[in-house]
Amino acid sequence: MGSENYKPLSCITAADIEALGIQNEAADQFHRQLAGIIENHGAGTPETWRNISKHLLTPELPFSFHQMMYYGCYRHFGPDPPAWLPDPGGANMTNVGKLLEEQGKELLGSKYVDPISSFLHFQEFSVSNPEVYWKTLFDKMDIYFSTPPECILHEDPTQPGGNWLPSATTNPANNCLTLNAQRSHNDIAVIWRDEGDDELPVNKMTIKELRTSVWHVAHAIETLKLEKGSAIAIDMPMNVNSVAIYLAIVLAGYVVVSIADSFAPDEISARLKISKAKAIFTQDLIVRGDRKLPLYSRVVEAQSPLAIVIPNKGTSFSMKLRDNDISWQSFLERTNGSREVEFVAVEQPTKAFTNILFSSGTTGEPKAIPWTVATPFKAAADGWCHMDIRKGDIIAWPTNLGWMMGPWLVYASLLNGASIALYNGSPLGSGFAKFVQDAKVTMLGVIPSIVRAWKSANSTASYDWSAIRSYASTGEASNVDEYLWLMSRAQYKPVIEYCGGTEIGGGFVTGSLLQSQSLAAFSTPAMGCSLFILGDEGFPIPQDCSGIGELALGSLMFGASTTLLNADHYNIYFKDMPIWNGKILRRHGDLFERTSRGYYRAHGRADDTMNLGGIKVSSVEIERICNAVSTDILETAAIGVPPPGGGPERLAVAIVFKDSDKPLLDLSYLAASFNSALQKKLNPLFKVSEIIPLSSLPRTATNKVMRRVLREQFFQSDQNSKL
Repeated sequence: MGSENYKPLSCITAADIEALGIQNEAADQFHRQLAGIIENHGAGTPETWRNISKHLLTPELPFSFHQMMYYGCYRHFGPDPPAWLPDPGGANMTNVGKLLEEQGKELLGSKYVDPISSFLHFQEFSVSNPEVYWKTLFDKMDIYFSTPPECILHEDPTQPGGNWLPSATTNPANNCLTLNAQRSHNDIAVIWRDEGDDELPVNKMTIKELRTSVWHVAHAIETLKLEKGSAIAIDMPMNVNSVAIYLAIVLAGYVVVSIADSFAPDEISARLKISKAKAIFTQDLIVRGDRKLPLYSRVVEAQSPLAIVIPNKGTSFSMKLRDNDISWQSFLERTNGSREVEFVAVEQPTKAFTNILFSSGTTGEPKAIPWTVATPFKAAADGWCHMDIRKGDIIAWPTNLGWMMGPWLVYASLLNGASIALYNGSPLGSGFAKFVQDAKVTMLGVIPSIVRAWKSANSTASYDWSAIRSYASTGEASNVDEYLWLMSRAQYKPVIEYCGGTEIGGGFVTGSLLQSQSLAAFSTPAMGCSLFILGDEGFPIPQDCSGIGELALGSLMFGASTTLLNADHYNIYFKDMPIWNGKILRRHGDLFERTSRGYYRAHGRADDTMNLGGIKVSSVEIERICNAVSTDILETAAIGVPPPGGGPERLAVAIVFKDSDKPLLDLSYLAASFNSALQKKLNPLFKVSEIIPLSSLPRTATNKVMRRVLREQFFQSDQNSKL
């Protein structure tokens, strides 16, 4: 929905407000208040909107009134209207604001004016002076190195990404548990609630209790007598047990293999084989309301190695454990005598692996991306700088350890002295909304499809989200109107858009509490990252120019991947990329736009990988499954198509039948068959939204399917259908 459908603020009458269902006297009062704001700040300026959102609008008012005010204010503003503006007082209290107030002159010299005015200079400084920037940040975050690094960055022509923190040793899990200025024994580490217990008080675990739990698990892992550096998988929901297990594996010098709890057995098996996992932690069942979803049985079907299995409430299991598998209780009882004994952390070089995560490539096999000892500090630094996570914050982000945002949440919360807030149930309903209220969440992370579900069902109605200081959003393209609704639930706190990747260890483009934030847009490259939009000739357009093209990244990014377990890292990220200022650029693959006002917007994948529900998947994987559904199918082309109003990509499949003269198969039946096959063999969350029969697929001279052409045609068709 755009501003062109709304009256300018100066033309709105009390009757217009009353027509939205607001009583006559209240409508008159709102109109008088609006007139006063317009008199002081004009009828369509950012300051007008700031005052309207701060003094006029509340979550209880009809959202249609919020829309009338926002779109009416910006009726003639043009692109990228700011939905939130920083104020000097609030900006100076942020992590970055305090740092710049203390050291701005020292770091930026004459370029420093104040935190808001000088933010972009500081971002540029973080790229051009990594030695000073990262030393400063590690100090602010109390990061401990058992062996300090020789330097921050050693550039090496044989390693495009550079050699970060050479000779240093540390342990990121131990950093999460060490007592210092960020953490004391009685600080709350984890807050959680189980679905169905929505009327009970939230559960809390202190740092002292988390340390004891992690140590106990780490001691028990040692009884498995695995070689140090061995891979140990986790296929569990994101709950207090899986957090303790994750930290224990890293603390003890092993490598976590992240597997999403939604995966089918084939996908679990592929990840176990690629990572050569020696053991797996899993749960018997996942309980969601009245549904009991099998998990251990899927792990068994995947022919997993030794499994440590956690029962649901109680001690009984839904199926008999395999002979060599171990129940959670028996596993912990192996070291009950060491329960209170500190586990001495295994300190490792910063290039050592701590976590293997997976991201879909274009070959059908998931890319195995190792996170090193250093990567967690990149995740935490993004939280410190861009989401302003600090001691005492409570961070909720519905996710899973199988995706990068699971480990990100652990590290960005605990390394910054904040609490992790976990709801063990569906995040889509009112139970989660009540948990956000009761846990007093201060930073709420979302993906757009969750926000859409909340808005559609009005799940947040009557719950108080006023403790929220900011939102963060990642995983999919967001929608302006839905995110206006989201902001309206918490008195217009800002949404920090966050885009990165598993191979980045965090984000490369995001937002900041020191900049104006426009809905569904990014306001800045992430700290330490440089962005380049490639023009038609394949080289970057000028940084001060607007334009759209394939995104490339500066190669020197702290925490970014330098190797893959099952693919050639250089070929995927650097081969055939342009040289810029003497350094090769790093391939990313998204189409990005830099707008006339300096914001960034994502326009989907430039290659043949799409993003479905926050999960990157290759067209090839989907097509391989769809092609096998019927012998009447000659070929298919799978593409992700954004809806006309913006938002997450929908899966569309173009299909060519072997016999074009033969009557077409029933498309609704075919869609159901595609969905059944995709959900069984690839991911239970995937769903085909549209099937388009074609006589042939568009191809290049070398016979490659031009999915980009299909994507553009389908998107244009959608746009035209809305006219």
